[in-house]
Amino acid sequence: ILVVHRLDYEVSGLVLFALTADAHREANKWFESRVVHKKYEALTEGDSSVIKPGREFYWECKLLRGKKRAYESGMGKESRTRARVLAQVEFQGQSMIKWELNPLTGRSHQLRFELFRHGFPICGDELYGSKTVFAEKPDTIALRAVELDFRECGSKREEFELPEVISVGGLGV
Repeated sequence: ILVVHRLDYEVSGLVLFALTADAHREANKWFESRVVHKKYEALTEGDSSVIKPGREFYWECKLLRGKKRAYESGMGKESRTRARVLAQVEFQGQSMIKWELNPLTGRSHQLRFELFRHGFPICGDELYGSKTVFAEKPDTIALRAVELDFRECGSKREEFELPEVISVGGLGV
């Protein structure tokens, strides 16, 4: 079994594994050429009075991964993210914001950094400024990979018996 799509240790949700070397090579090409579309959900802190459900954002920066965390740098790689506010929710007695996130590039800590950079740290993500504990497991953050869309991957997808879209439940808040 070979890992194709991975997540940070603190993040939950979908991962993709290949059962053969051929499937692994082909799936890696899909991710490199960005024909697999990924959807995440996050629960964040931040001033929920400044944004309303349905509001969309498009964020770009040059992202460089340091030893522990990512930061913006002219020497970094292009990072592009689409974000949409899903709802304002109550979580542990606090007003929080639930997001849908679509990374258009695949940089390490991309979503975590972008939300932090715009004043919305992910619940439980102390590395990027969160003051809220998300779950009983201390190393978990409120970021979940909820969908992988393979519709643009071509006929090889069918040879490897992949459906068009794989999805799991989002954050249950």
